[in-house]
Amino acid sequence: MKKLPRSFYNRDTTLVAQELLGKYLVHQVNGITRIGKIVETEAYLGPHDLAAHSCKGLTSRTQAMFGPPGHAYIYLIYGVHYCMNIVTEPEGHASAVLLRAIEPVENIDGRTQGPGLLTRAMQIDKSLYAHDLTGDIFYLADPGEKTKIEITKRPRIGVDYAGDWAKKLLRFYIAGNKYISKR
Repeated sequence: MKKLPRSFYNRDTTLVAQELLGKYLVHQVNGITRIGKIVETEAYLGPHDLAAHSCKGLTSRTQAMFGPPGHAYIYLIYGVHYCMNIVTEPEGHASAVLLRAIEPVENIDGRTQGPGLLTRAMQIDKSLYAHDLTGDIFYLADPGEKTKIEITKRPRIGVDYAGDWAKKLLRFYIAGNKYISKR
């Protein structure tokens, strides 16, 4: 297993969202390493994307999105669930990839089919906001196995308010994977 370098994230957001499929999300908490295989993502393309949080501009909530690539953008939704995004493209671009679902690999209890369930199972919360994902306790890695992945493209979920942006095929998942959040 090899940690992803910052250069992996400093690329086109749609490409990163697709290439994250099959990679591992790793979080070490209290001496326990939790590992999940990323099986579903959504791309958010910056301030011009009306479904992206960055479309409202730079705020205290979105500051991490405007920062350098390879950092975590974590926020609370509905006052209950945390969602985890990975900042992509050059600093100031304000693009990110939402992790929607993971397949448990090691030390994960509970459901992982959805952004809030994923963060709960991985013990990810606001304390990891803007965390550098090239660090040692919370990062993404290439498992080293070269498996052919068939990617399904669909519209993003829960962004109907974004007009035409809601219809764009910016949700990606591994075809046939049983851990997908919604079919």
